[in-house]
Amino acid sequence: QVQLVESGGGVAQAGGSLSLSCAASGTIFDIDSMGWYRQTPGKQRELVVDVFSDGILNYGESVKGRFTASRNNAKKTAVLQMNSLKPEDTGVYYCYVDHQNGRSWGRGSLVSVSS
Repeated sequence: QVQLVESGGGVAQAGGSLSLSCAASGTIFDIDSMGWYRQTPGKQRELVVDVFSDGILNYGESVKGRFTASRNNAKKTAVLQMNSLKPEDTGVYYCYVDHQNGRSWGRGSLVSVSS
């Protein structure tokens, strides 16, 4: 069984910064991609970033140039640095990991950005 522990998030003002971390544990033999999706009010869940095992990053259009992700393959962790935050970034951010048994999700971290 694979577990994801998320930390970070919280409240920020527009233009500010927050970070999220995600750590995978359990029986994991092979991790392909890690990353985040988010659920913002009134919208469908959308991609924030995929971080592939070879280091390739795939950002959602709405966060390009503002958010930066990285991962540590040995530690099975990933970090999302969110800068220049906007009120429309408010939502619940879900970490995911693609492994040998499919995709697992974290419980989500709340990010709230005030104007």
